[in-house]
This record gives sequence, C-alpha cells and structure tokens, in this order.
Amino acid sequence: MKKSALIPYFFVVMLTSSCAQNKDNSINLPKTIDFTAEEVVSDIQNPWGMVFIPGGGMLITEKAGKLLHFKEGKTTEIDGLPNIYVRGQGGLLDIELHPDYNNNGWLYISYSSNDDGGKGGNTTIMRAKLSNNKLVEKKVLYKALPNTTKGQHFGSRLEFDNEGYLFFSVGDRGNRDVNPQDITKDGGKIYRLHDDGQIPKDNPFVNKSGAKTAIYSYGHRNPQGITLHPKTGKLWEHEHGPRGGDEINIVGKKKNYGWPIITYGINYSGTKITDETSKSGMEQPIYQWTPSIGPSGMTFVSSNKYPKWKGNLLVGSLAFQYLERLVIENNKVTYREKLLDGMGRVRNVRQAPDGFIYVGIEGKGVYKLIPKNQ
Repeated sequence: MKKSALIPYFFVVMLTSSCAQNKDNSINLPKTIDFTAEEVVSDIQNPWGMVFIPGGGMLITEKAGKLLHFKEGKTTEIDGLPNIYVRGQGGLLDIELHPDYNNNGWLYISYSSNDDGGKGGNTTIMRAKLSNNKLVEKKVLYKALPNTTKGQHFGSRLEFDNEGYLFFSVGDRGNRDVNPQDITKDGGKIYRLHDDGQIPKDNPFVNKSGAKTAIYSYGHRNPQGITLHPKTGKLWEHEHGPRGGDEINIVGKKKNYGWPIITYGINYSGTKITDETSKSGMEQPIYQWTPSIGPSGMTFVSSNKYPKWKGNLLVGSLAFQYLERLVIENNKVTYREKLLDGMGRVRNVRQAPDGFIYVGIEGKGVYKLIPKNQ
C-alpha cells in the first residue's frame, strides 16, 4: 500500500574526531540538502533487501520469508521461494540483479536454510528467474556449512563488481574463536563466485588444501553492508563489531581483517576481547564506530539528484535509528551527519537507476528521499 505522507527533514550534524579544522579551530561543514521522505511502500516489518526492476517496480525481501513485488502502488507476493530457516538474524536476506538482467533475467537471493543436514541453518546463495510472479529455474550456488542453531551473524549482502563477479558475505555465525581466521571453515568471510556459481580460478585459496575456495577475504565478524565505489570500482564493506568497533573496510583479495585477534570493540559484558587493535599482516579499517551504530545497508551517492552528497557514503544505523551520511576524502571519513534521525531502525539503503535514494526502515516500509530546491 502506498501512502502520500511527505516528511520534511533537516539535520543534526555529528562530527568525528577526524573532521578537518582551520587554524582557528573552526570546522568546515558541508551544506546539507533539504528533502522530504516519501513513504513508497508501507507495512513491512523488516525490508532487508531491495532491487529495482527494469521497466519499473522493485523487489523487496521481508526477512520473515516473503519476497514482494511493488509496482504502481500495488504489492504482490512472489511465489516459489526456497525453504527458509527463520531464526534470530536469519531469514530471507538480500537480493541483487545480474548486471545483464535485461538479457538473462537472473536474480540472486541470500537466505538462511537448513539444507544439507544437521540442526539449525546457515547462509545460502541462490539464483533464479522471475516468471508470472513466481521464482523459476532456481539453483543454489553456495551453502555455508555446517548448520548451527545459533541465531546470529548470517551476513549477508550481495554485490556484483564491474567484472561480473558475485561477492557475498557470511558472518562468523557466533563462533568467533574458530570461523573467521580459519580458511577451511565458512563464516566471517567475503566470498567471490562467477555468476553461475563456479569458483574463479584466481580466487586466493584455490590451491590451498582443505580451503573453502570461494573465499576472497577473511577475518570478518558480521558484514551487513557491501557496495562498489563508483569511481574506483573497489568493493567496500562494513561490519558489526561487538560492543564498539563497527568497521568500514575496503575489501582486498586474500586480506585478513583481524577479527577477533584485533578489534576496537569489547565484549557486551564490558570485558576485553583482546588488548590488540593492530597486528602485522592484518588490515586496519578505514573507519570504526565506537559506540557501535549497528550498521546495515550501504551505498555511495553517484546521482545528480543530490549534488552536495555526490561521492558520499550512506549507511543505515540499527542501534541509533537513523541514516548516516559520511564524507570520504582520500579514503578517510572527514564528516558524519545524521539523516532521518529517529525514524526507526534503518535496515537498507539503495540508489535506484533513476537516481533517487530509497531507504528501508524496520516496522514501517520503504521511503524515497526527494530533494528540494536543488
């Protein structure tokens, strides 16, 4: 159902310690954009993923196990979903279109499933086609193992790079002391596949005995944001830390991002995980949030609709319930700004082909950001 509510927004600026300052200690602040937030799709409990279909409309994943097709004010539920294991943070998660979707019709979904035996479930990647509001030609491309009844840290975002490789994330599944640093085990990794699920021959661990050969990078905790930089084509990701230490990273082949050997966070109880925040051979984040914002969803603004935001990074905050805009200069965060402050837990943010920004908010739905007087 579509509502016509337009919510005007002005901003509260929150600055990082790395903000550029003048000699007189004043701070150069970028001018913000006045916009309205138009509710486009309502009554969705957890709009985890969304993509925009050529010709209009969007597909939205509802974590509880529904795939919705929204077009021209009408929402239709898509049939033919696989069996989905809904537990804790698991369920129907992200969705992405093939870069050549117009010609081949492939779409990709990530979800938790209990296939392959054992109690519980784990993150799974499938491709399929959409025909008459039903998924057809379904094929599982990857299933993380083993299944576990733990309800946390499934990941899982999907992203194609400019060479047509499919990247996806799987969280450490609550087994931090084993999975992230062990390349023979799934969990705590970023993976890379060909679009048909085959393993690229130049993946970093294809010749390593016992390794999960789809792995591209490791030492991650729970990545719930992946996006391509519009100019460099590099893959950026963010991930949940524990209590503190949420990270933004530029993903590199064979790189180790340190979890849990190094971290800026602590246990939820307040005790230390480690005394180390850096270590030789392990990557440093380009930015870390302490306290944790609970990041989910991530996109760079490349649209001319928001000229003052162009090149900025948008990240949803689950913990503090806002959309964060980050100004990036030379791979460093120089400014941070709250948008949609207090609207709710921001689960996802995407830039549509028409250039507008769409935001998924838990318990509400999907909003379109409409700039004014630009």
